[in-house]
Amino acid sequence: MAAAGPSPDDLRIFVRVARLASFTRAAEQLELPRATVSTALQRLESRLGARLLQRTTRRVTLTAEGEALLARAEDLLAELEALGTLFRTDGESIEGRLRVDMPLGMSTSLVMARLPEFLALHPGLHVDLCSTDRRVDVIADGFDCVVRAGAVVDETLACRPLGALPLRNTASAAYVRRFGRPTTLSALQDHWLVDYRPNPADPPVGFEHWDARQRRTLHLPMKSMVSVNNSAAYEAACRAGLGVAQIPVSTASRGLRDGVLIDVLPAHRPAPLPLNLLYPHRRHLPRRVGAFADWIAQLIAADAAATK
Repeated sequence: MAAAGPSPDDLRIFVRVARLASFTRAAEQLELPRATVSTALQRLESRLGARLLQRTTRRVTLTAEGEALLARAEDLLAELEALGTLFRTDGESIEGRLRVDMPLGMSTSLVMARLPEFLALHPGLHVDLCSTDRRVDVIADGFDCVVRAGAVVDETLACRPLGALPLRNTASAAYVRRFGRPTTLSALQDHWLVDYRPNPADPPVGFEHWDARQRRTLHLPMKSMVSVNNSAAYEAACRAGLGVAQIPVSTASRGLRDGVLIDVLPAHRPAPLPLNLLYPHRRHLPRRVGAFADWIAQLIAADAAATK
């Protein structure tokens, strides 16, 4: 009689430990006791007859056998998930946990208010929604997918375009009273820009504007009195009168209506900000990720249409 193969649960635990290089972090993400994670790895090594991980007091690294197993295990788990939904119709429920990361401003101004609608469509789904503007490691941090604004910089991930956010050049009414309202690009040399840098190592971007004649985005250096690393602080700094900011219409619309924010240089707006859904390369996209991608793409399209 053939020996029993490794269980899918043990393989899932192994993949998470391998990607995070930590038993403790894997246990936290999987919401399991650390002892359960250790036992699962010992059981998997015993069944395969090979040491998969090198453990020291400071780190966990893969052995050659562990490296070989990791790619096979991820493919196998994706196949098992796809097999489980093979005969389900589109109307059948989606269950489980979906881990998503997206920019802070997007989650607070657009997604969170509409998230109950998505969960009403999929009541068996639990969403872990993290919000940060900095780049995250999708695989190591255990995300099913992330929404990112701007150009795609990680070509190791699969990418689904979601649309684009129209932007406005805005300044607070208080800023305009103090420094005046810029009416030309050359006038910006006498003005301040809120410096938005989600990744501190990135250089300042300056004032972005789309040049229709050259058909490309140009960057105009500007001085700043404050730098911020997330979109919520970016908008708050603009409202506080600390400089001009280039904010999505969905975020700026209320302030523009109320007169707290003022639309400046409308002839020199930046190009719409592309949004993409990034996720690990897999032969079969999990249904929960596909459902979320469809929903958020529709949400972004509706918001863009409403703010034209």
